[in-house]
Amino acid sequence: MSIDFKKNGNITTMNNDTFVDVEASRDTVSVAFMKRTYQLLGLSMIAAALGAFLTMPFAETIQTFKLLIFGVELLILFVGFNMTRGKPALNLGMLFLFTFMTGVSLVPLLNVFIGTGNGGIIGNAFLGTSVLFGALSMFAINSKEDFSNWGKPLFITLIVVIVLSLINMFILQSPIMHVIISAVVLLLFGLFTIYDTQNIANGAYDSEVDAAVSLYLDFLNMFTAMLALLGLGSDD
Repeated sequence: MSIDFKKNGNITTMNNDTFVDVEASRDTVSVAFMKRTYQLLGLSMIAAALGAFLTMPFAETIQTFKLLIFGVELLILFVGFNMTRGKPALNLGMLFLFTFMTGVSLVPLLNVFIGTGNGGIIGNAFLGTSVLFGALSMFAINSKEDFSNWGKPLFITLIVVIVLSLINMFILQSPIMHVIISAVVLLLFGLFTIYDTQNIANGAYDSEVDAAVSLYLDFLNMFTAMLALLGLGSDD
């Protein structure tokens, strides 16, 4: 069977084989994009690990300037990436700078576990997060369900969680509330992982860097939540 298209008086014929070739080409591009995205995600984790390792001796100083460091992260996330979009080398450098800084910001938290002799919890949290993240990503890629309508409810839930976290941090200071929030964060970013992974597979991102940033933030928040929950059994 063939389909004829008339344009400017010319007739172009496309047969089933042409449609198959176009579809196969799209699939190849999608697979290549996903592969590069996960490669950048892996490199981002290495950059974060380096940030944490190199600055661990300065944990007290980082704790003092943690708000400033967090501000730098937000500046890179909302300004830096936008300014370097369309400039591959600079955009890639911004990715590694951002992930390096997130590793630095984790130092005070990691130092608590190491200082109390519970450094093994860090490894367990990373392993647990990796397994969960991988399973959710595979589910999103292979599922025939459409998760594209999850965006708005997930974002609203995220805003609520941030507000509750700030209230608990500065007003309530409740350990029980912290545990509840950590559990919700783990669940929330697990769902974000499914949502973001399917969006990447469906071609919703133009840049592998943007796609890698989305997945990295999902992993980072799941890791910190997992770390908090596994730390319940520690002395501190």
